[in-house]
Amino acid sequence: MRGRSLALVATAALVACGDTAPPVASPSVEPASPTVTATSPTKAPPTPSASPSAVGSLDDLDLALELVATIPGEATDLTAPPGDPRLFVVGQSGRIHIVRDGSVLEQPFLDIEDRVTYGGEQGLFSLAFHPGFAENGRFFVHHSGLSGETILAEYHVSDDPDRAEREQRVVLTVEQPAANHNGGTVTFGPDGYLYLALGDGGGGGDTYGNGQNLDSRLAKILRIDVDHGDPYAIPPDNPFAGGGGAPEAWAVGLRNPWRISFDPIDGLLYVGDVGQGEWEEVDVVPIDAAGLNYGWPILEGEHCFAEPECDTSGLVLPAVEYAHDGDPGGCTVIGGYVYRGTDLPELVGHYLYADLCGAWIRSFRYADGVVTDQRDWTDDVNRPIPLPYSFGVDGRGELYLMTSSGFVFRFTRG
Repeated sequence: MRGRSLALVATAALVACGDTAPPVASPSVEPASPTVTATSPTKAPPTPSASPSAVGSLDDLDLALELVATIPGEATDLTAPPGDPRLFVVGQSGRIHIVRDGSVLEQPFLDIEDRVTYGGEQGLFSLAFHPGFAENGRFFVHHSGLSGETILAEYHVSDDPDRAEREQRVVLTVEQPAANHNGGTVTFGPDGYLYLALGDGGGGGDTYGNGQNLDSRLAKILRIDVDHGDPYAIPPDNPFAGGGGAPEAWAVGLRNPWRISFDPIDGLLYVGDVGQGEWEEVDVVPIDAAGLNYGWPILEGEHCFAEPECDTSGLVLPAVEYAHDGDPGGCTVIGGYVYRGTDLPELVGHYLYADLCGAWIRSFRYADGVVTDQRDWTDDVNRPIPLPYSFGVDGRGELYLMTSSGFVFRFTRG
């Protein structure tokens, strides 16, 4: 794994990094100072309208993690339809579990273990309920197929609201040349289209040349219309809808975007893109900015990767980056969410994220192209953080943290 010996991570079936080929030698570029830097993307975000503000100071918040459930194996995602009191927790092995009133139901909501390649960076990654789920019962999952390929599939809830039908409609298949860098998130944007974040195909140093290959669907954020077409339609405003690249592509130049999330209140998309051997990054861009280039493998973070000098014009620079050997350090960024719940009003508008190896939790606020209020919560929460794997949001907008051991924690007040 990137030439580093991390036994703790290896035993946790690492999902977000885990290079199978040696990394390209790092260019001799002096790291930025300070270690954690804040820069602006190449396009300014829209001016927020009537954006809710945090109530009270972060200094007054006694943040804690409350254990609400444990599922078998790794927990890779958590979501729920708006207003639904249940938690839908995705297990990497191929099962989606329902947590109701603090108890994991005996029967999973969906069991597709026989359709999923599981282990390391392969498995069942993410779940997205259709915006009209209450009426149509449709939802979508992203997983590794039996040959390691990326599969985006549609399912429907059964007559029993706690069980899904096993009949599937495969919406999208993308061949994967290696077993790592599968990306992760499938989610609906505020525009009603379905977004799927995919890595560069694996290996190390963009082995397969997908980062800047506009025709490949790898190393991209894809955007499709699942309500029209067979099996889907291309949104007419996709940057390559008329040619010049993969028509599904919305953004290019990503290494391994394990977690992305939308904040429609401020009109921003947050992307946690896992780095190679030195830098991790979180990118923040306008929701409606089409055709952005996140720079991989020209850049790792905001630093030239393959060459000592590089042209960064037209590339998205990270809002926040951190060095593996710096402070706070780590190896794999775990992108999260902007908090928009009601239980922790001091935290409203702040983005929370973590690192797998560093086992820390941090937050920042992004407004008018500037990162502010950077905060490390690791020492504040009331328990050790065992290898954070993913974040999730319930039907009330409250925030959760999942781990490689299947622990599901809710952020709460201590």
